[in-house]
Amino acid sequence: MKGAREEDLALEYLTARGLELISRNARAPGGELDLVMREKECLVIIEVRKRSNSRFGSAAESVDARKQARIIKATRGLISREPRLGKMPVRFDVVALDQKDQIDWIRAAFDASE
Repeated sequence: MKGAREEDLALEYLTARGLELISRNARAPGGELDLVMREKECLVIIEVRKRSNSRFGSAAESVDARKQARIIKATRGLISREPRLGKMPVRFDVVALDQKDQIDWIRAAFDASE
């Protein structure tokens, strides 16, 4: 699976910082969510990205408006399937890895407001 190694690195990084895994590669109407985690009482949806070079922008920049819309749609699908998750506030984070696997964790990288 493409990206599994990067997701492993991100998961290890985030769990070391207190986040708890709920689901990995969660399929929902609208797409797949890389990591679904919990930080205290907050549901955290994490998109993991890596770029082998920055010629077309950084890994974080690759989470454009279209990608954000797909993530938001998939999150809504997940919540409709698992209502217990809908009781928590939701935050959308991005974990971007550079060519040397250095992690940039961007909390609240975007939101679901229209």
